[in-house]
Amino acid sequence: MERRYRLRGRNRFRGIRERGQRWVHPLAVLGGLPNGLDHTRCGFIVGRKLGGAVERNRIRRRLREAVRLSYQHMLPGWDLVWIARPPIGQADFGAIVAAVGYLLRQAGLQPPPEESRHA
Repeated sequence: MERRYRLRGRNRFRGIRERGQRWVHPLAVLGGLPNGLDHTRCGFIVGRKLGGAVERNRIRRRLREAVRLSYQHMLPGWDLVWIARPPIGQADFGAIVAAVGYLLRQAGLQPPPEESRHA
């Protein structure tokens, strides 16, 4: 993700936790707060419960990539915090992508997938 799309700063993370909305999935939690900008910024939290530094960085990279793949379909103007939950360490990448899509749809930040129409 480009630097301008990254959420940085302890105070912004804290503000999303205190004033933002939250959506939950078994693999991740999504917190969000409108930011008034023309783009959405994302931050990622992977706690120490999920393993050592190597494992946490691997989880962070996979979660960031899943969000990057969905970014073009997201509505602009939000600050989002993605919090990894322990089962994500054993999940395959497809499950992580599905979890990201589910959370974005729950938050109303991504339209539902279009059903294929056959004539």
